Amino acid sequence: MRPTPARAGGGRDRAMLVEKSLESIEQGSHSFAAASKLFDKATRERSWLLYAWCRRCDDIADNQDKGGPLGDQGTPKDAEDRVQALRILTKRAFEEQPTADAAFDAFGLVADECGLTLAEANDVIAGFALDATRWRPKTEKDMLRYCYHVAGAVGIMMARIMGVHPDDGETLDRACDLGLAFQLANIARDIVEDDAAGRCYLPKSWLDEMGWEEGEHALPENRFRLAWLMPRLVALMERHEAAARLGTKRLRFRQRWAVLSAARIYGAIGRKVLTRGQLAWDSRTRVGSVEKLWHMTAAFFEAVWNRPRGPREPIIWSRHDFKPVAGW
Repeated sequence: MRPTPARAGGGRDRAMLVEKSLESIEQGSHSFAAASKLFDKATRERSWLLYAWCRRCDDIADNQDKGGPLGDQGTPKDAEDRVQALRILTKRAFEEQPTADAAFDAFGLVADECGLTLAEANDVIAGFALDATRWRPKTEKDMLRYCYHVAGAVGIMMARIMGVHPDDGETLDRACDLGLAFQLANIARDIVEDDAAGRCYLPKSWLDEMGWEEGEHALPENRFRLAWLMPRLVALMERHEAAARLGTKRLRFRQRWAVLSAARIYGAIGRKVLTRGQLAWDSRTRVGSVEKLWHMTAAFFEAVWNRPRGPREPIIWSRHDFKPVAGW
């Protein structure tokens, strides 16, 4: 039997993979879809190819469809098998072999075009592995490490797609910060939804301070006190959001505009949760189309000015601080 020839994208037509990836982002994330259209054509298409892989990994790991309700998780072994499938398909995509899944072939293509590494991809898959083991953060640092895996590591790959050199540690650190900020906003918004799915990403130490066992934080009668934790969570989000802005200085204009737009839109989600107080989880917190347009316009002038202010306190962390230590 002759071996399958190695071809980036599994031999699929690039235009088809781009089209499929665009469909994925338009169905899975209106915020990312809007911001991505501000990129130049090459960066825009590559961001779609990366997103399609992230979305597909999430769907497979959670047994869901396009970010919809979580499916039956089955046994812990079932969940672990799904994560192992992600590793196998991703490795095959890196080896430029067909995967029979357009999203993984798309990732193989963008990895080839931009020099992404299997280690970078496995950092993201590690986040799905944590969910498969029903892991819970005990400390704030644990929560940030989870955010690194599911979003900070994606931010690093996005920076690589935008042409950031792998040796440019400062810019990659700030790209990681943007992913952390995005995920902290998601945690704030989705607390009750996550609890309904048997998940909690608030640190156990925070819940202990409130005198709650896991699950009690999301009860309707505790929503008023739950809202007391949001200034703490949103302040953490804003610290990394401000740090991320510093990394945009070295990007090309359209890349800077798109990143600043995304930062504003996701930051708005976290701040809306804060201002809604105990009502924040009665309905899903969203940023409407008109508000997105306003944020994109404001980001345009911010990108032109290109003199971002960082967080109030000095930045003493890097992306390496959020990677797991032995035994974590």
